[in-house]
Parts: sequence; structure tokens; C-alpha cells
Amino acid sequence: MTRPSEAVILMAGEGSRLRGANRIFLKPFVPLLGRPLISYALDTLLRAGIETLNFVVGYESERMITQVTPLIPSGVSASFIENRDWQKQNGISLLAAADGVARPFLLTMSDHLFDDAIVDCILDSFTPDFLNVAVDRKLGSIFDLEDAMKVRTRGNRVTDIGKKLRDYDAIDIGLFVCPLEIFDYFERAKSRSGRNDCSLADGVRLMAGNDKVRAIDIGDGWWQDVDTPNMLRHAERKLSAGYELNPG
Repeated sequence: MTRPSEAVILMAGEGSRLRGANRIFLKPFVPLLGRPLISYALDTLLRAGIETLNFVVGYESERMITQVTPLIPSGVSASFIENRDWQKQNGISLLAAADGVARPFLLTMSDHLFDDAIVDCILDSFTPDFLNVAVDRKLGSIFDLEDAMKVRTRGNRVTDIGKKLRDYDAIDIGLFVCPLEIFDYFERAKSRSGRNDCSLADGVRLMAGNDKVRAIDIGDGWWQDVDTPNMLRHAERKLSAGYELNPG
């Protein structure tokens, strides 16, 4: 099984929950201990052997491209895909990348932090022809559980997903290995919405209904979504306390 070497990074949104009224920094470049937030994700992906990066941009796309380009090391192939409907949900950003990838790919967001072990785990153990979702079963350790994307599983299969789920046993951490078939499902989710719109959860839920979503447990791995000022402060505390994103 060939380990994926291509990633799609969603960074099309405005990021207003984190930035508030501050328009100086775009969300992926909000400082985290003196470094742009997105630089942590890029470092982790490159250490995992990702060779091609596809950035989906939208809000202030030219400024996004200008600021992220210097952070991309030489020797890494990068492309920028514009989502002109960036005001819609993040499933539309994923659909914008449909013509940009030709094989199974890693999917993540510019505002998520992962330790290296998590990325290696999903890249080494994904199942072709399934959507592979990295999940955290350590519910007691989740920062802001109310805001987290809940997942219900049966064995290693995802059966439902949503922030409002009452019956759940894991959290979606925002890291996936995707088959190309994912785009067909998301087109279907978009058309079923009646608004030509869909979220990532909408598409995943549709695939789960056909038993096409596999959960990969991250075990002791650490991650953090940085979507609000409180989440940013929490990530700063963890990293300041000596937590390493590349343990070992």
C-alpha cells in the first residue's frame, strides 16, 4: 500500500471566531509563540513525507498566497486552488480541490495542530477505497468538548458525525486520508442540501451511511483545533510547557 504523499489544506474561510475584530492577521498567520499558526501544520506534514501541497484559498486569497508562499520549503510542490464560494461551508472548499488531485490524499485544515505520531499513524494504516478519519477517544482530555465534532463508531466504522450528537464515543480531529470517491459523495451532499452547500460533516455522514468511513484511533497522540482565542491560549500553554509536536 503506497503511503499518500499529497495533501489538501483548507484555508478559505474568514476565521472571524479567532480573529474577532483584528484584521491585521489572517487566521492561518495568527502568531502562536511567535510563529504563524499554519507553519506548525506545514512542518508536521513535511516531516511525514508529504511532497505536494494543495492550498484551498478564498477569503483575501491573494494576501493568503503571498503570506504562505515563503513558508513552503524548496523541493515541495505547491498549488493554490481558489474557492470563490468561500462564504459557504467547508465541504465546498473540499469540492474546489476535485480537479487538483488524482490519487488518495491527506486532508486537513490550516488551523489544526498534530503531533507527528498522529500523521504517521493515519498515513501508515489507512484503508484504500474508504474515507479514513483520525479520531480521539480520550473524551476527558478534549478542550472545549461542546465545540468539538462528535463521532459515533461501531468497531472501526464511523456510523454518524455531528457537533450536536448526544450519543458519541470519539472526536473527529480534522485529519483524513481520502479516496477520490469522496468528491462524488460531497457533490451529492451539496445537491441534497437545497442550497448548493455542504459541510465536511454532511459529506462524511453520507459516506458513513454507505459504510464507507473508517475510524483510526490516535491513541495517546496530542492535537488541538485552534478556532477561538481560548483554543489559541490553550495551545500556547501546551507548547510553552515543553510539549513537542515531533516527539522522538
